[in-house]
Amino acid sequence: MSTVSLHYTVDGPPDGPVLLLGSSIGTNTELWASQVPVLAARHRVVRYDHRGHGRSPVPRGSYRLADLGGDVLALMDRLGCARASLGGVSLGGMVSMWVAGHAPERVDRLVLVCTSAKLPENLWAERAQIARTEGLPALADRVIARWVTPDYARANPDTMARLRSMFLSTPAAGYAACCDAIRTMELEPVLSRIEASTLVVACLEDEATPPEHARRILADIPRSRLALVAGAAHLPTVSHPELIAQLVKDFLDDS
Repeated sequence: MSTVSLHYTVDGPPDGPVLLLGSSIGTNTELWASQVPVLAARHRVVRYDHRGHGRSPVPRGSYRLADLGGDVLALMDRLGCARASLGGVSLGGMVSMWVAGHAPERVDRLVLVCTSAKLPENLWAERAQIARTEGLPALADRVIARWVTPDYARANPDTMARLRSMFLSTPAAGYAACCDAIRTMELEPVLSRIEASTLVVACLEDEATPPEHARRILADIPRSRLALVAGAAHLPTVSHPELIAQLVKDFLDDS
């Protein structure tokens, strides 16, 4: 499958070091919005929508992680960016690992938030099937319940409404095709090829990608470090925005 022109937003100084940020499946560029004021003080922050998500194109058929990673490399070319730091939550982290493993010369630093190199195939096959046959409303409750802790959800009804709206606005075909990409991904063999200094963030209450997934990534990426976040589930950029912003900033600024 050929690459597509991803939708993206840019914040920060035009001559700053480039930081590309990808979001989780079922979300869009807004997932990193709270971190932009801190990260864009020094970096040229580029937030992008995966194919099939947000305002990016929705090619027909199934996707593979190589398709999503190829889109990111094509975006870097469009931006005239030979080398950049990459970051991502969940699916965004998987795509970032693919790029860093297949084109290590193009990645400066790597930020992986609540992600995995391998997930159960049957779960993602089921989600793809439901998305294609029943639509995203049939998945909304079970998916969004894993994004934040129950306490956060009860205390922040407006934010939960925005998260639900973001999820339901995702094209069902794009969501299902990205489920296929997660189901078929083979990242474990390429992790040892990653040369970039890597920050792996895991959350103690994340049921989707528990900390043991982060530890498996750490074991295979040579220059990696772990940050554990208490009281957070799968989307800490939403529930713990200041903490994530500071963790990423400190890591990127650490020479």
